[in-house]
Amino acid sequence: MKPFRYFLVVSLALLPTILLAQQNQHFVGSWMGKLNVGAAELRLGVNLKADSAGLLHATLDSPDQKAYGLKTDKTTINGSKIVIEAKMMMAQYEGTLQVGDSTINGTWTQGGKTFDLNLKKLQRPIVLNRPQEPKQPFPYKSEEVKFLNTKANIELAGTLTMPQGAGPFPAVVLVTGSGPQDRNETLMGHKPFLVISDYLTRQGIAVLRYDDRGIGQSKGFFGTATSFDFADDAEAGLMWLKQQPLIDKNRTGIAGHSEGGLIAPIVASRNKDVDFVILLAGTGVTGEEIILAQAQLIGSKSGGSPEALKENDLLSRRLYAAIKKEPNNDKALPELKKIFEEGIENSKFLDEKIKTAQKEQASSILIQITSPWFRTFLELDPKPYLLKTKCWVLAMNGTKDLQVPCDLNLNTIDKYLKQAGNKHYKILKIDGVNHLFQHCDKGIPSEYSEIEETFAPEALNAMSDFILHLKK
Repeated sequence: MKPFRYFLVVSLALLPTILLAQQNQHFVGSWMGKLNVGAAELRLGVNLKADSAGLLHATLDSPDQKAYGLKTDKTTINGSKIVIEAKMMMAQYEGTLQVGDSTINGTWTQGGKTFDLNLKKLQRPIVLNRPQEPKQPFPYKSEEVKFLNTKANIELAGTLTMPQGAGPFPAVVLVTGSGPQDRNETLMGHKPFLVISDYLTRQGIAVLRYDDRGIGQSKGFFGTATSFDFADDAEAGLMWLKQQPLIDKNRTGIAGHSEGGLIAPIVASRNKDVDFVILLAGTGVTGEEIILAQAQLIGSKSGGSPEALKENDLLSRRLYAAIKKEPNNDKALPELKKIFEEGIENSKFLDEKIKTAQKEQASSILIQITSPWFRTFLELDPKPYLLKTKCWVLAMNGTKDLQVPCDLNLNTIDKYLKQAGNKHYKILKIDGVNHLFQHCDKGIPSEYSEIEETFAPEALNAMSDFILHLKK
């Protein structure tokens, strides 16, 4: 009787999972709908997949904004009803599956506003061709790991890839750019850090990549963190990595992309255990200079008129000046709202429909530009950190980078490292690649998802060559 009783227990234990999977199966698949946001109509896709326990997980696609695979936090099913939460987007979708299982009718709420969003099931999901993304089995060890930022008491989660062999191996921690990022730095349908870690590990270099605090499997809260908090996270990862077996403790450093390329010298300037840094489109000037420059460059390449761009620049400068003048948000917000609404109302280049839509978004925009991260980044100057960076440095960028303009930043980084008396640095411009290090046409962000290449091979080779030829 024991085998029968055992089978019965197992069957009863699995029954909730089986029923859950059956219920959720109606939702599994890719769905697409349109959001009417007043000034424009945007397509929004929802991809729903079930895990081994039958629970659903959602990612979002915004084809008109060239964004794919956007992460969400929680998907809840209750009968025919579905709720999808995306906290970092301050968004939520609530819908009801209709008879026939081919339509979900519901609403999309974001930034305090609610829009109708009815989804239709697609015949097949949108498949993006990403030829550089590695596929298992890998010719190296890949391990899920956790490490602690003791300063903030936050546990961070990531992946350590280790070459086969006896070691010791040079090693690098990858640090993401601005915004909530997972360990692969997933954005615009690409996974740059997955591609980088795979390439470097195949060359004999150990790589640690991790989810930003509050993202993926990492603990903590992302929303109130600044670049200095992220620097503490990166430093914790570096120190953890140096303690691992088979790691060459004299050749362990940080490679940061975009904001990560600012974070790397912050850590290196104060910690002599950083043996090298790689600045991938890292900044050499203040955050305000970066933001103003990229707005002009992207606007121009996207077809904006010089007059309209000048008008936008003047409004931005007024807003940033007011933010810097008043550190208290309760006092700053009324003045910022006044500046913003006057700027929109007096615009010579916006029609009435767009003016109305812009004013409706004022609150959410102002919340973003008064966040702790934005306030910090606006005034953060890399200069004092670069002047104290004495380790080996590789700073590289693409000539078509419009987000962190190549010449402006690499020339400034070169100047400060020279002033620091650093004899161990290399400045590298890679022709024809954008902010994500993809070969491109114009370099505008709308191209990112359309390009099949994730990371230029010559940039990958430059990284591995730099690390492998470091002198101890």
